[in-house]
Parts: sequence; structure tokens; C-alpha cells
Amino acid sequence: MVAKSATTPVDPARHIIELLTDANKTIVTAESCTGGMIAAALTDIPGASEAFFGGYVTYANEAKSRMIHVQARLIRDYGAVSNQVARAMADGARNTAHADYAVSVTGIAGPDGGSEKKPVGLVYVAVSTELATVVIEHQFGDLGRAEIRQASVRAALDLVIQVLTST
Repeated sequence: MVAKSATTPVDPARHIIELLTDANKTIVTAESCTGGMIAAALTDIPGASEAFFGGYVTYANEAKSRMIHVQARLIRDYGAVSNQVARAMADGARNTAHADYAVSVTGIAGPDGGSEKKPVGLVYVAVSTELATVVIEHQFGDLGRAEIRQASVRAALDLVIQVLTST
């Protein structure tokens, strides 16, 4: 894991880039409902190229399978918005890119696409390392598409920081 820094900057993306750069590590993103917003947040930081490898926007189910090798059976059996697919997205992106870390997001941003079992606002965020993959389920509720996507980005960046600073 990456060593903790003395202070935590207000901007989580800046904090991630600083932590990774200091440790000479890289991160890749695999995004569905956020459509590249996590990658955009990270690349807004000057010097991000030292730590940000790149990103996959795997919006379509077929993109998840073809680009980052998510098994089609996982999508079929559990749905694209599931713990299993979020985990496979993060692991697949990290392995495909040969990065040290990967963060993935899959969810239902709405306004359509939700169901009783999987409502609008359900989002899974995963972070993959060589040691483990952590997946967190979020139920943001039907806040509106833009706010669900923003909340997903914040949740993803927060989870990356938690993983990078854990001991």
C-alpha cells in the first residue's frame, strides 16, 4: 500500500495523484455510469500523467467484456450493476492495463433503468490491488442523474484514498 501523507488535501483527486506519484504507482479507471468523470477528475490535476495510466469507459455490456474482459456470464447472471461485475471491471482494468491500482464504477444513474430490486441510485464502486479487491455498494436514491453521477465519483475517489492509505 501507499504510505500516508502528513496532511489530507481537500481535493481527493489531488490527494490520490500525490499519493501515487510519491509511491511511483499507477491507477487506471473502468467506468460505466460515470462515463469518464473519474478519469476527468484525476486528469484535472497537474502532473497526473505521473500516476494516471488511463481509463476505460465501458458503458455497454459488450464493452465491459471486450475491453476489460468481464465475463459475459457475470453480466448475464448478476446484471451489469452488481458487486460481481464491479469487481470484475476493476480486476480486468488493472490486469489489462498492468497498473498497480484500478477503480471501477457501475450503477443506475436514471432517470430510467431502475427496478424494485435494483433502483435508480444503486451504484457499486470497486478498487483493485494486487492483494485484494474491495467493493462497496451505495444506495444514493433517486437524486437525479447528474447528482448520482457526481456522488459516484466522490464515492470512488474516497474509496481509492481509503485503500491507498490503509495499513
